[in-house]
Amino acid sequence: MDLEKFRNDVTEMTEKLSKNLHKNDVSKLNHVKEQLIGMYKKNLVKINHSILELICASNLISRGYDVDVEKDISEILVCDIYAKKGGGDTIIEIETGFTPPEHAMDTIDYFAARIMSKVARYSQYCSKFSLATPAVGLLPISKIFLLPPNARNKDDVQKIKDLCDRYYKNPPIQYDDILNAHLHSIYLINIDKGFAKELDPQGYVDLTTNLLNRSEVVY
Repeated sequence: MDLEKFRNDVTEMTEKLSKNLHKNDVSKLNHVKEQLIGMYKKNLVKINHSILELICASNLISRGYDVDVEKDISEILVCDIYAKKGGGDTIIEIETGFTPPEHAMDTIDYFAARIMSKVARYSQYCSKFSLATPAVGLLPISKIFLLPPNARNKDDVQKIKDLCDRYYKNPPIQYDDILNAHLHSIYLINIDKGFAKELDPQGYVDLTTNLLNRSEVVY
């Protein structure tokens, strides 16, 4: 660990992001920065992921949210970003596209299952659930999450469960969690310029469908 380097990097990004915040909101972003530094001391976070969390946190803070990072939301789940405003709350999970070496031969299936499992697991703990990814990434969003639960085909739900069951067995993803999962938006993060753009799921799927079809991947 290099605590001084980590502290300098997150401080530099916090100062950069603070220029676009109201003066009263800067302390909220500093709170997130201090949370990340504390977690780094415990070897719980890494710099790349922490920078992404700061950028997303800044976006939410600018819209009136109070933000915490790496928050426990159940006995087994820790979310990247948890934010509250008024009576509503939102969770953002950041995905960088990394897959472990043991899935070198089934990278896309593994990544798709991870995305689907996150929507199913995390969205039950908030009023709005979003995914976020660097602008260079591509998330395989299943079109089933564009439909309300009562319009979802049972066979399609089962196909997603079957895929998730290949990778998540302890605990498994429940059928009803997939059926009732909701995805509010996807954030595209521009790391270099320090901002995140929020897209609705349909807009994101329209943007990426051609690229996914070219790789002959359909979920």
